[in-house]
Amino acid sequence: MSAEIELVGTFAEEEECVHAVDALKRNGIAFRVFSPIPSEHLLHAIGRGLSPVRAFVLIGGIAGVLTGIAVTVGTSWEWNLVVGGKPVVSWPPFIIIMFELMILFGGLSAAASFFLFAHLPQLDPIPGYSERFGADRFGIAVACEEADSAKIEALMREAGAEEIAHEDPRARTLEAH
Repeated sequence: MSAEIELVGTFAEEEECVHAVDALKRNGIAFRVFSPIPSEHLLHAIGRGLSPVRAFVLIGGIAGVLTGIAVTVGTSWEWNLVVGGKPVVSWPPFIIIMFELMILFGGLSAAASFFLFAHLPQLDPIPGYSERFGADRFGIAVACEEADSAKIEALMREAGAEEIAHEDPRARTLEAH
């Protein structure tokens, strides 16, 4: 059995990286993609849809409105104050509280779900990541057997990889400076 290695391809253009992703997917090869910019084309190529964060924001906003209704109506019924002959439960002043709680709960659920789905904080370095992938280059990392590395390297080179680095995942260590 051959040893496992990691191939890390570097791409200058988004289109080249998308072509490499398509080629790897056609051949059933698992990979990780790194991008310096948010790329709708890459998200579509790897098969990711819209973020689920927006559903959590909606649920948080609805929960905020319902909480606002429950607090204001419950408080009004508990302390039954009749002011100027108005009804005890009067909606116009309650709308402000419902709106504020909708914004508060929606914002808090947005922040919490963002951290949840982004897997933050990421304390361990991501295998295959290079600082160049956060600056000006796109990258694809593929963990494979040594026997398959030539085929995968050829696929990435055909797609337009500038360079392909071979890394041994077992030799990766964290050093304190």
